[in-house]
Amino acid sequence: MSTANTVLMQQARESLAGKWGQAIGAMIVYMLLMIAIQLIPVAGAIIALLIGGPMAIGLATYSLALARNEDANINQLFVGFNKFGLALAAYFLMLVFILLWMLLLIIPGIIAALSYSMTFYILADEESMDAMEAIDKSKAMMNGYKWKYFCLGLRFVGWALLCILTFGIGFLWLVPYMQVSNAKFYEDVKANYMSQNASPATEALAPNTIAEEPTAADESEA
Repeated sequence: MSTANTVLMQQARESLAGKWGQAIGAMIVYMLLMIAIQLIPVAGAIIALLIGGPMAIGLATYSLALARNEDANINQLFVGFNKFGLALAAYFLMLVFILLWMLLLIIPGIIAALSYSMTFYILADEESMDAMEAIDKSKAMMNGYKWKYFCLGLRFVGWALLCILTFGIGFLWLVPYMQVSNAKFYEDVKANYMSQNASPATEALAPNTIAEEPTAADESEA
């Protein structure tokens, strides 16, 4: 049974209690670094492409540490560079797959992006995974949960509009809130995936019982 998005968001706020300062500081470092790199003429786009994967793993690692109430520090933002090749491969493959789906229509591309959305959390969480295995596992984990994850993102749209009214200052709080909420979502779908594949009997039934399309249960929990 998956956890409602409102509960995941509440859990994210609880995990951030007393840690807002360090979370905001880490997100400022992350965003300033990525913006500064993209401002570099010509080379900036190439550098951003090369470090996008490692930085995504680092952000996932830091967000998971906060979500799990573990010790989180800014150095975790850069742990993805310890597996640079793996991170780059995952990032490149995801971009290629999403672009190929978008050649059909925008909506298939969005669905593909939702399917692959847990990839960097998986790579941050499991040392033995290669890029394609992580992408495949993300697709399996997100079966029946893509609509729920999309709805989780929609819940932050109103907050984002309010942040614009504060000349962007509100994003200092919103971005950590979103990242930890997404990490909580990963923890939830991971637990559900593990429970569904806990035994041979359950594993045999899983392909027939996990729906690819959003279900009424997904919508009620979103």
